[in-house]
Amino acid sequence: MFTIDYHSPIGVIEISGTEKAVYSILFSEKKLPENVIDEYTPDVLVTCFKQLEEYFNGKRHDFSFPMEMEGTPFQTKVWNALASIPYAATGSYKDIANNIGNEKAVRAVGSANGRNKLCIVVPCHRIIGANGTLTGYAGGLWRKEWLLSHEQKSKITIPSGQYTVK
Repeated sequence: MFTIDYHSPIGVIEISGTEKAVYSILFSEKKLPENVIDEYTPDVLVTCFKQLEEYFNGKRHDFSFPMEMEGTPFQTKVWNALASIPYAATGSYKDIANNIGNEKAVRAVGSANGRNKLCIVVPCHRIIGANGTLTGYAGGLWRKEWLLSHEQKSKITIPSGQYTVK
């Protein structure tokens, strides 16, 4: 497993993976990056780093590098539903539960959301309360607020009616 650090506007992000796929993108409490790209860094991690940089510069709205989600079948279903929330849009735990065909699993969806190891790319920051308020975020509510605001500022025009999770 290899790890590199990306110094984002909202703190250091650790990117970990193998030569074949990215396994985690997580916020760190490091003040400065410690793991830098070198000649041994796999291309997939370098690609992830560059795509995160484009995202933070407002030039990328989705990601195309290989990634692996490690979790239960239920968690994977939730994470795939999260990934279907469009850039700059939001949804709720209830929306995700309905999306996966298990409308009573709202709490379980929240738990799976909290175990997402591919932050930003699997956009758990786009989940808000059913009443429109910000809900918990493993990276901190201030980061969630920043990410949502960033996406609103740099979004492309999307036809109306395409902002809800179906």
